[in-house]
Amino acid sequence: SSGSSSGSARPQPLEPSLLRFLVCPLSKRPLRYEEATNELINEELGIAYPVIDGIPNMIPEAARTTRKKPPAEDLKQP
Repeated sequence: SSGSSSGSARPQPLEPSLLRFLVCPLSKRPLRYEEATNELINEELGIAYPVIDGIPNMIPEAARTTRKKPPAEDLKQP
């Protein structure tokens, strides 16, 4: 990229004051910020939203699963 960033290459953390306003778009529940991975975690659904340059990416498709779903979930048959 042609633009030079004014900070270091380290990922920019989430502004802590934002956390109380942010909820999971799927469950509408509060999220936990994980500093080690720079992600917003939804323990209930087992998903993590990435934080990019201090901005949470709350698009469900962008979230990664943090735990395996029970096998019964995958085998839903009519």
